[in-house]
Amino acid sequence: MNIIPKNLGQRLERHVVLVAPEIHWNTGNIGRTCLATGSFLHLIKPLGFSLDSREVQRAGLDYWEKVNLTLWNDFDEFILNMAPQDGEVAVFSKRGAKSFWTMPSRKRLFLVFGSETRGLAEEILHRYSASTFFIPISAETRSLNLSTAAGIVLYESLRSAEPFHGWSRIK
Repeated sequence: MNIIPKNLGQRLERHVVLVAPEIHWNTGNIGRTCLATGSFLHLIKPLGFSLDSREVQRAGLDYWEKVNLTLWNDFDEFILNMAPQDGEVAVFSKRGAKSFWTMPSRKRLFLVFGSETRGLAEEILHRYSASTFFIPISAETRSLNLSTAAGIVLYESLRSAEPFHGWSRIK
């Protein structure tokens, strides 16, 4: 029996946006986390892999077909079609201006991440300079894995949601 957290979908709308992701298993893992939270996954081309690849599907396990996924040709097409309002975009970079703990708590929120090796383009960072966030890490670490960072941020953004847990409802 598949139970979808209905109260989450009605209360908070989350969109994870990956700009030019390069590593298939990160994208598969993020897709699985999006499905687990009732969130949407947006992939902005170019991709460093094929969505048909076995590795993406393996990382997402048998859930990949259920992920609410949209593929966009470029970031501008995504912005034009999704039309985020002021305060609905949170951009994540190790050079972000504020800690992710201070990101906005909005009903609809777009969580934007760059590629594993290049991060986000300066144009995107500049466009959303007032909405750039970082996840605190030690100086010994260059960065977090993309799927780890996306999971941390996504769950933190859901902190104000009503608690849900699909397994507790299965009898």
